[in-house]
Amino acid sequence: MTEMTLYSLVIDIGKTHVKLHVLDKKYNSVFSKQMKNTVVKEGHFPSINTSEIWGWLIAGIKEITPIYRVNAINITTHGATAALIDRNSIGTDGLVLPILDYEYPGVYEQSPEYESIRPSFNETFSPSLPAGLNLGRQLYWLKAKFPNEFAKVTDILMYPQYWVWRFTGQRVNEITSLGCHTDLWSIKSNTYSSLVDYLGCEKLLPDIKPAWFNCGKVSSSLIAELGLDPQCHFFNGIHDSNASFLRYKLTQNKAPFTVVSTGTWTILMSSQVPLSNLDADKDMLANIDAMQQPIACARFMGGREFEAICERAGSWLGEQFNVDDIQNVIDQQVFALPDFSNGSGPFGGAMCGFTTNTDKVSGIALATIYSALMIDYQLDMLGAKGDIFIEGAFLKNPLLCAVLNQLRDNNKVILSKDSTGTVQGAGYLSDWGNVQCEIECEPSSTTELSNLSGYKKQWREYAESRSTVL
Repeated sequence: MTEMTLYSLVIDIGKTHVKLHVLDKKYNSVFSKQMKNTVVKEGHFPSINTSEIWGWLIAGIKEITPIYRVNAINITTHGATAALIDRNSIGTDGLVLPILDYEYPGVYEQSPEYESIRPSFNETFSPSLPAGLNLGRQLYWLKAKFPNEFAKVTDILMYPQYWVWRFTGQRVNEITSLGCHTDLWSIKSNTYSSLVDYLGCEKLLPDIKPAWFNCGKVSSSLIAELGLDPQCHFFNGIHDSNASFLRYKLTQNKAPFTVVSTGTWTILMSSQVPLSNLDADKDMLANIDAMQQPIACARFMGGREFEAICERAGSWLGEQFNVDDIQNVIDQQVFALPDFSNGSGPFGGAMCGFTTNTDKVSGIALATIYSALMIDYQLDMLGAKGDIFIEGAFLKNPLLCAVLNQLRDNNKVILSKDSTGTVQGAGYLSDWGNVQCEIECEPSSTTELSNLSGYKKQWREYAESRSTVL
């Protein structure tokens, strides 16, 4: 370990994977590791495997600290998740109830009356979403189903801040997670929504602090156990898509832009788009950025749908394909039609499927053109302007980006050269006042597919005409 060289650590908890990244002073990842994020199926409801995550984090940090001197820890996580804790509990995790998995359909199915309680879209810009994707619905359901346990709750912590508490004992919240389709925040009045009053839980929500707020030193016992620098501080943390967006907000000045953050979810976040453009029925919503400004967004479960299409069409992730395979999809007029994610995206609830047999086409090529068409559709729905920056998992599929570039008239699709943009954005938080943000990007290549515009027109007609089943 180099004594004078200091590093920061980013904990990145996504829906599919949990990652650890060590960043140098230029926010470059110099070490990383990951594990698959699993759901606990036992118990009253499916829940996040917090004990497995905690054990893996502890073991991972112990592996890192003999090599890198870590004096700052940042965290970024997926949204729609909160921890109900009893700060006075003797147990190590503090949880009154397990942390609910937002994909559990029972939350939606068992709370139809919630629709008459939740604030209007014009107040929160948070649409009604399936399963437990509205965090307010989760809290309503948990309070109704488990009143005795809920009565023991001393604090409701957003998911990044739960881990802050585990490491430091500090109880705080943060706006990017509170404002992520939770129904809990009124963008109209820039305060808690009427739902918080209805649930009677404002007193359970700790003070809101900025994402870069220094939550203090990691507990002395953990510093000793993990081998961290004695002055290692933990910072408040940020919702993962907002971490990606933050880098561009710091570099694009007044130019309009869209960040397409890709992973399990594909989330489009467009600057300078009026919230009046948002359609609650198209899985469009407003997130709130780290500076507490609303951002017009549209989303679909891009990674989940890509994998589902591959599987149904007889392909697998990582299968080799080329532009000729995509051209063959167009020539054969095979269409994958949404929704492959059980209720999310602009066509959430539509009966998914293929227009014809997929034997003559590559399944991964079909998934690729489908994903490009979905992003293109949502860009049009948003009325997005300016450059389109691709971040995350879809960077591993340059043909997808190239098809999107052709769909956008061979212009303005730009690829991040940093595959860890979310992590880098989170890394800024521990040195906020001194951040010199630089993003390495390159223009996307483009395809020259024949009849792509005709295929796009037909796909949209098919997709828009399909009836929903929700």
